[in-house]
Amino acid sequence: MKRCSVLGLLALVSLFCSTPLQADDHNTPPEGFTALFNGKDLSGWHGQPHFDPRKLAAMDDEAREEQIEKWTADAKQHWSVDNGELVNDGKGAYLTTDKEYGDIELLIDYKTVAKADSGIYLRGTPQVQIWDTTKEGGKWDRNADKGSGGLFNNAKGSPGQLPLVHADKPFGEWNSFRIRQIGELTTVWYNGKKVVDNAPMANYWDRSQPLFKTGKIQLQTHGGEIRWRNIFVREIPTEEANKILQEESEGEFESVFNGKDLKGWFGAKENYEVKDGTIVCKPGKGGTLFTEAEYGDFVAQVEFRLPPGGNNGLAIRYPGQGNPAYAGMTELQVLDNTAEKYAKLDKRQYHGSAYGMAAATRGFLRPVGEWNFQEVTVKGSTIQVVLNGTKILDTDLSKITEYMANSPHPGKDLKSGHFGFAGHSDPVAFRNIRIRSLGK
Repeated sequence: MKRCSVLGLLALVSLFCSTPLQADDHNTPPEGFTALFNGKDLSGWHGQPHFDPRKLAAMDDEAREEQIEKWTADAKQHWSVDNGELVNDGKGAYLTTDKEYGDIELLIDYKTVAKADSGIYLRGTPQVQIWDTTKEGGKWDRNADKGSGGLFNNAKGSPGQLPLVHADKPFGEWNSFRIRQIGELTTVWYNGKKVVDNAPMANYWDRSQPLFKTGKIQLQTHGGEIRWRNIFVREIPTEEANKILQEESEGEFESVFNGKDLKGWFGAKENYEVKDGTIVCKPGKGGTLFTEAEYGDFVAQVEFRLPPGGNNGLAIRYPGQGNPAYAGMTELQVLDNTAEKYAKLDKRQYHGSAYGMAAATRGFLRPVGEWNFQEVTVKGSTIQVVLNGTKILDTDLSKITEYMANSPHPGKDLKSGHFGFAGHSDPVAFRNIRIRSLGK
């Protein structure tokens, strides 16, 4: 069962979204939000069509600037401002924010016409879908009859690809989105109804990779006039993002750290200390600290904070002795990937990797010194690692046949073991350590 958020600001936003604005209030952001559209001109926006942001980033500065100028010139032929509304005629380059965004809450209103469809790109990626949902719109074969708000480019049948309910208003009325995205996890409220529930948004440009960490917001143009207003964004800070990720967790978790002492933990207890409600490896010390309980299949959640160059690990199905990377099922690296001293590691040694066996996707750690939220799911021989809302590892260790330095991993097939931390001399801190047994 999902736990309801108790964040006061979110309650304020919910109230805002359910209460129609008065005309004089349009384009005036609620507290904590910034207006992306000022109601007067296209300041803060440029033109860009459906275009792979990686290709744009690969251009040299001069070529990129020239390309954006061409797209913006095209956009200005098709976008205008009318009575405080942003208007597109259904053609031209998409209106695109100058700024890139990561974890956000986005509020946006729109009104469109028959047979038009559109969408909202997040992190430069399509899209939260907008349909003409009527039969006359001619797109029921593409599930337009299910309603707007879904993550249209997710794989068919996957979570979020179709909206949970049909919530579109009749033509001529304004529709309102509230979109929250933390990592790749996306929730969409549409006209006050939840239509996407914490679903990963696919990376349209490379489905083998997670959604980009940051990117532009784009307003798609497609086939008919669409009007936009009240476009507001709020960047979600780290502490709030981590709290939401925890609250959105499925099932009931048990806390395995009381925040006061190391009761219930074994192993290298003398090399760790409890400081300000966190477990910290003492500088210059190390060894494996592990839970009293053993786990078979389980989900573990932990927040961790890395110092510059920090190195630790999560011991998975640890037998209670030996090096957890080899004697246990695996050690999942906890590492400052940005440290210069780690620049030439084997790819299977970076953060989130099953040490020496399977490489995690890099680039999703928060800046050094900030708290990260990580969820690890272990089922049979499979492991998934979700870091700050983005899946960075999804592997089956039973299928691994090549190992770093050709070193065997005799413990990788263990069916159960302890959960713990594999210290490597750095003061890496852990808190909010919770485990949910999956009963095997």
